[in-house]
Amino acid sequence: MANEASPPRIVIVPSPGMGHLIPLVEFAKRVVSSHGLTATFAIPTDGPLSEAQKGFLKALPRGIDLVVLPHAELDDLPPDVKIETKISLTVARSLEQLRDTIKSLKATTRLVAMVVDLFGTDAFEIAKEVNISPYIFYPSTAMALSLFFYLPTLDHSTPSEYRDLPDPVQIPGCIPILGSDLIDPTQDRKNDSYKWLLHHAKRYTLAEGIMVNSFKELEPGAIGALQEEGLLGNPPVYPVGPLVGMGHANGMVDRSGCLEWLDGQPHGSVLFISFGSGGTLSSGQITELALGLELSEQKFLWIVRSPSDKTSTAAFFNPSTENDPLAYLPKGFVERTKGVGLVFPSWAPQARILSHGSTGGFLTHCGWNSTLESVVNGVPLIAWPLYAEQKMNAAMLTEDVKVALRPKYSKNGLVERTEIATIVRSLMEGEGGKQLRNRMRDLKDASAKTLSTDGESTRILTELSRKWKNRTSG
Repeated sequence: MANEASPPRIVIVPSPGMGHLIPLVEFAKRVVSSHGLTATFAIPTDGPLSEAQKGFLKALPRGIDLVVLPHAELDDLPPDVKIETKISLTVARSLEQLRDTIKSLKATTRLVAMVVDLFGTDAFEIAKEVNISPYIFYPSTAMALSLFFYLPTLDHSTPSEYRDLPDPVQIPGCIPILGSDLIDPTQDRKNDSYKWLLHHAKRYTLAEGIMVNSFKELEPGAIGALQEEGLLGNPPVYPVGPLVGMGHANGMVDRSGCLEWLDGQPHGSVLFISFGSGGTLSSGQITELALGLELSEQKFLWIVRSPSDKTSTAAFFNPSTENDPLAYLPKGFVERTKGVGLVFPSWAPQARILSHGSTGGFLTHCGWNSTLESVVNGVPLIAWPLYAEQKMNAAMLTEDVKVALRPKYSKNGLVERTEIATIVRSLMEGEGGKQLRNRMRDLKDASAKTLSTDGESTRILTELSRKWKNRTSG
C-alpha cells in the first residue's frame, strides 16, 4: 500500500540520447529542490550506458532516484535504421519492464504523474492503467512542438513529399519553413521513422499537459499559437525553459585543459566549435573546416570527433570510438595553428566553455541544449545543422530570432574553406556579428528574468508542482 504521507513522486521516462536526458534532469532538479516533490528516472536502454551518461547520472542530487531498465532487444533492425525508429522501439520494447517498475513505485510511494519526452508516448498506456497523470516534457523548440500538432493535418492534406513542395510550410505561429528544412523523419514519408513521428504526434493529445524547454521572449509566435485555446487542439502547454545543465557538464571533471587555455585568451576572442554528443562530419568536411579556420586567422577551440562518411548521426548511439579524431585533421594543421587554436578530441565541458569570458562565438549543430546554453550566456552563433530538428532550429535562429549566421553549401555538398573563413570573420570581427551579439545579450537578460524567483518559467513550474502535489494518488 502506498504511503499517502510520503512526498509526492513523479516518474520520468527519457528516451535514449544525452540531449533528452540533460534537460529532463534539470527539470527534475527544479521540481525536487524547490517544490517538495521526489522523482524517479526509469531509463529505457538498448545497451550499456555510455561513460558520459554514467558520470552524469552519478551526480544526481538527493530526491532523484534512478532505475536503468534492462536492454531492449533491437537485433532484428536493419543497419540503416533511422535514430527516431530506434529510439521509439527502445521505449516500446521496454514497456513491460517499465510497467513492473511503476507498479512497484506505486505500491510504496505516492506516485502522481508520469513525464515522458517527445518519443515516449507509448508509456501513456501504463499511466492510464495505474491512474497517474501523463505529461510530456518536450526538450526542443516550441516551433517543433507546433509542427508535431500540425503534422496530422499536413500529412492528410499533402500528397507529395514535403521536401518537394514549391512553397514553404506555414506552421502555426512560426516563420514559413522550407519542406527540406523540416525535422529529418519528414524527409521520407515511406520510412518507418516518419510513421513513428506521426504515431507520437497523434498521441500528444493524450497528455494532460506539455512542458516545453523554451520561453516567450525567445519564441513568442510559436508559444502564442500553442497557448491560444483551440488553435491546434493541444493540451495546455507550459514554457518552462531555458533549462540547461551548467557547472560540471555531464558530471565530469575537466581534464582537457580547455578552461585553462581559455584563461589565457583575450575577452570574447575565441570561437568555440562543437557538433554535440551525437553529430559527426564527413572526412572531407573536417578537412574543409580545419583549413577554413586556419584561413580565418581567428582564435578557436574545436572539439573534434572522428568523421563518418555514412551518416551525420554516427556518434548518437556510439559516442565512444577507438579512433583518434585528431588523426583525421589535415597534415600539419595542429602545429600551424598552435597558439591560435586548440583542438581536443571528443569531449570538453561545453557549458563552462560557453560561460567563459574569452568565448565570443559558437559554431554549433543547433541542438537545442547547445542553443539554450548559448542564449543564457549571450554567445552568438554560426548555425551548422546536421540532423533531427536542427535545420528548423537553424532557420529560426537566423531568420526569426536573428542571433546566428548560416554558411552556404557548395555544389559538391560541402561548406568550403573560403565560406567558413568568411563567416567566421564576420561573426567574430564584423558589423553583422556585433548586431547578433547585441540581440543575444537581450535574450540572455530575458532568460535570466524568466528563471528568476518572480519569473514566468519559475511561476509555471510552481503551479505545475502544486497541481501534482494536490493530486490524490489513485
